[in-house]
Amino acid sequence: MNIPPEILKSRLALFQEKFMEKGVDAVMLRTLSSFMYFTGTKWLRPALLIPGEGEPIAFVARGEEDGFRKKTWIRNVVTFVDGGDLMAKVSSLIRNSGYRVVGLEFGVERDAYILFYEMFKRLNPRVRVVDVYPITSEMRMIKDRYEQEAIRRAGKLASEAMERALSAVKINYSETEIAAEAYSFLYKQGSESPLVYVNVGPDPRVHAEPFSDVLVKEGVFVTVIIGADYRGYYANISRTVYVGKPKKIVENALKCMDEVYELSRDLTKPKSRFMDVIKKLERVYLKYNLIEERVVGYAHGIGLQIEEPPITTIIPKHRFIEIRPNMALALVHSPLMLKGLGQVKKEDTFIVREDGGLEQVTGA
Repeated sequence: MNIPPEILKSRLALFQEKFMEKGVDAVMLRTLSSFMYFTGTKWLRPALLIPGEGEPIAFVARGEEDGFRKKTWIRNVVTFVDGGDLMAKVSSLIRNSGYRVVGLEFGVERDAYILFYEMFKRLNPRVRVVDVYPITSEMRMIKDRYEQEAIRRAGKLASEAMERALSAVKINYSETEIAAEAYSFLYKQGSESPLVYVNVGPDPRVHAEPFSDVLVKEGVFVTVIIGADYRGYYANISRTVYVGKPKKIVENALKCMDEVYELSRDLTKPKSRFMDVIKKLERVYLKYNLIEERVVGYAHGIGLQIEEPPITTIIPKHRFIEIRPNMALALVHSPLMLKGLGQVKKEDTFIVREDGGLEQVTGA
C-alpha cells in the first residue's frame, strides 16, 4: 500500500461525516477512482459499502480475498460468485442494517453503469437513492502531499513518453505506431493504466483513440496526448507538430495556442474562477480569428482519473468553481479544431501552490 492507512482512514471519516450531514445512511461505491481513494488500491470490479459509522465492507470475487487484503487496510471482506450474487449480498446487508437512504455516485466513469443503478433500485424498492458524487468530487479536487508527489512522478513519465512518441511522427507511420512508442515506454516504467491518444490530420478529433489506418502525410497536424499514471495518479501532457512546411494558417494557429497557453498559466490563480480565465482567453482566439474553432473551456482536474472535476470542457457549471491551492490541473485542455489540418493542442499538468503560483509537473 502506497498511502499510509491513517491518511486513507481520515479521508473515510471525513466522507462519512459529510454524507451523514446530508441524511445519507450509507454509500455504495462502484466507481474505481473513488474506490482507490478510500482503499488505497485498484480492484476490478470495485464494490465498497461505507456505513455512516464504522469500517467499510469490500465485495470481491471468491478467491480474491487474500490478495485484496494484502493491498489495502480494509479487513471486512464479503465474497461473491457472480454479478447476481454480488447484488443480492449488497441488498441483503442494506436491508438487515435498516438503511433507508443510500448514496451512489452518478458519475461518468467505468462501472458507474445505469444498469447497476436500475438493478439496485429494483432490489431495494424501499431505499431512497441519492447522488454523493458532489461530495467525493469536492474532496478529491484538493490533493494532499502524497497525491501531489505521485502526480509529479507521473509527470516525469509522461514527459519522457512524449519525447518517444514525437520521435515516431514520420511519413506513413500510423496513429497506433506512434502511440505504441509511448505505451511501450510507460508500461516498462511501471505505468499500469496509461492512456495515449493520437490525432493525425486532416480530420480533427477531440478524443483521438489511435486508428491503425490513419497515416502521417505531408501538410497536417499531428497531436499526441499522453496520460501517464504512477501508483494510480495521472499527469497529462499534449503536444502538436506540423508535418511539412508551415502555411500562414498553420503559423497563425500555433501562435494562437502558444499565447492561450501562456496567458492561462498567468491567470490560473487561487480565488479566480475558471470562467474569469475563459473570458480573457477568448480575446486571444478572437485576435487570431479562431474563436469558432476552439473548444469551450480550458482546464480540467487530474488525479486518480486522467480527467476529473473540475472539468470545464464537459460540465458548464464547473466553469464557475473557484480555483484553490493544492488543485492539480491540466491546461490548456481545449484544442483548436481545424478542418483539413487536424487539431492543435498544448497542455501540461500543474499543481496550484499555496503561494498562488503554479508548479509545472510535465514538460518543464
